[in-house]
Amino acid sequence: MSVESKKPREACCSKLKLFLVSLSFVFFAKAFGGAYMKSSITQIERRFDIPSSLIGVIDGSFEMGNLLVIAFVSYFGAKLHRPRLIGVGCLIMAAGSFLTALPHFFQGPYKYETSVAHTLQDNDTLGIVPCLSKHSITDDTHDSISKKDCEKAAGSSMWIYVFIGNMLRGIGETPIMPLGVSYLDDFSREENTPMYLACIQTVGILGPMFGFMLGSVLAKIYVDVGFVDLDSVTINYTDSRWVGAWWLGFIVTGSVVLLAGIPFWFLPKSLPKQGEEECKSTELSTVAEQENFLPDEKEDDHAKEKEVTFQQLVKDFIPSLKRLFKNSIFSMIILTYLVAVNGFIGMITFKPKFLEQVYGQSASKAIFLIGILNLPAVALGVITGGFVMKRFKLGAIGAARMAMTASLGSFCLLCVQVFLNCDNAEVAGLTVTYQGTPDVSYNHQTLLSQCNMGCSCSLKHWDPVCSSSGITYASPCLAGCRTSTGVGKEMTFHNCTCVKELTNPSKNMSAVLGQCPRQSNCDRIFKIYMALSVVGSFISACGGTPGYIVMLRSIEKDLKSLALGMQTLIVRTLGGIPPPIYFGALIDRTCLKWGTKQCGGRGACRLYDAHTFRYTFMGLISSFYFISNMLWVVLYFLIVKRHKRSALKDQAKENGHEVKAANGHASIKIFKDKEDADRESTI
Repeated sequence: MSVESKKPREACCSKLKLFLVSLSFVFFAKAFGGAYMKSSITQIERRFDIPSSLIGVIDGSFEMGNLLVIAFVSYFGAKLHRPRLIGVGCLIMAAGSFLTALPHFFQGPYKYETSVAHTLQDNDTLGIVPCLSKHSITDDTHDSISKKDCEKAAGSSMWIYVFIGNMLRGIGETPIMPLGVSYLDDFSREENTPMYLACIQTVGILGPMFGFMLGSVLAKIYVDVGFVDLDSVTINYTDSRWVGAWWLGFIVTGSVVLLAGIPFWFLPKSLPKQGEEECKSTELSTVAEQENFLPDEKEDDHAKEKEVTFQQLVKDFIPSLKRLFKNSIFSMIILTYLVAVNGFIGMITFKPKFLEQVYGQSASKAIFLIGILNLPAVALGVITGGFVMKRFKLGAIGAARMAMTASLGSFCLLCVQVFLNCDNAEVAGLTVTYQGTPDVSYNHQTLLSQCNMGCSCSLKHWDPVCSSSGITYASPCLAGCRTSTGVGKEMTFHNCTCVKELTNPSKNMSAVLGQCPRQSNCDRIFKIYMALSVVGSFISACGGTPGYIVMLRSIEKDLKSLALGMQTLIVRTLGGIPPPIYFGALIDRTCLKWGTKQCGGRGACRLYDAHTFRYTFMGLISSFYFISNMLWVVLYFLIVKRHKRSALKDQAKENGHEVKAANGHASIKIFKDKEDADRESTI
């Protein structure tokens, strides 16, 4: 008997552990794909020549997909086969990733904007004459492009494929969190749940780390690698016109998600409760078989139970929602998360661009640093929060106190980061005058000066060159350069009249392709910023698991899946969709120089006002985190108030039991006394 009961116990434990490992891997896979999407925002924006506000809409399509099905999946999915629903979700996510990569194979080669005109010289080398005194060849470049070519060019409507693919990813991701977490919490010991959640979230955090690292590697690889001669490309990965091989990452992430969904097709609908109840359920089933219960009766009872449950599903939905939102703690948690997520989503979406524009980092380096520094700090913070919860056996009040402290600490570090800044990149006519004095201008006419007035330069193009004086010019023509030597990336421009104004006549009046590097002190400031950012990420993540526990412990067991689903629905609808859009729109307002599409019209932004960008971006994030901290204080007092009320109820119940027990003993004594008296009278 003991041997038989031991074997099923191990089997039950192995199934729960298999689900834990599978759920951890699928959390990794979905986070891997989501982080890669975030890291590719800049590349997609440049490839399709769209503004930040539109890229925000594309990024928000993931949450739009969640919105379509989350309420139904969370409620009805809890009554169905949860592991298989997660498997179906993985298939849909993989299909969405593959669809996102599809436009690359439909579009023509990427053609970045350039202002230089190519003429073949007698020595068969590529000579360029930037400054043309009679007319500008660059103004006529769009005339030679046919309408058919324009439809395939960057800036066409093919970004809709990315929009729909990202929406499919959102639909497929829907069942993973609410059904996976509730399934695990239902069949594991209560004291093990915090540690399991911490493990899942920690493994999940590794996904973004690998996603950003993949994004960093692919950002250095040219978008049309294998299809064009790379020697003919005159820009490198530090240029604001460069587009990396963004499409390749979606094929990789889609394959990983597809692989992660396989185990869920083989897991059972339910498991015995972890621990002693596993043995009891096994023993009961064994005894039932030994006593020869009729299988027909069991099947009939099971069918009736299924029928009743199915009929009650729709009827119970609205009452369940009312019960859920009458819970003041749950409603306050939703509001707190909603405000915090608005700031977080806006930050993570545009942080690579922030590091690129404010601190002068390349897109590839910015993505790499986020993946290698911030995300491991978040993983360490999540596992630390789960360990502290388990080590000190913190209840709802302790978890709320820990989450609130972590939120306040990260907010303080965020406030310090607002004041860390570098000077604007020195670009003649945009951030400095042609004489070298600071003067930020949003007027394109300031690109013209006496030194380039006779060159008939186009003001639309962005083809930056760095002069020997350390100032960047928007194009070789606007620098007044008369001749050039070299080919491709090694091209050098000479006799630049605008450079002459800032240097001695004896010095070199040349310029090379690309923007000039920032001032030397910017690197030191950037290191301080990243150190504060990493510490802030760790502290903030320490409150992640306690925050989850506060919500799980504040709702009734039968509403757990619905609560997680509604939290995901509301937070992602109002906290996931709008932030990339209005963050992007506000960031667009800080643009100093817009690019030009291949077929004309405004493209992606090439240069931002770093100071205005920083105040807008960091100020908005800090405001959201300040409000969320205030809400945490209110939430904490609500939890304490409920705890005191429940403690009084428990005490009252205990007192009632004591009175009943005392009354019971008294009645027994009276009965015995009466029985003895009757016996004596009979004698």
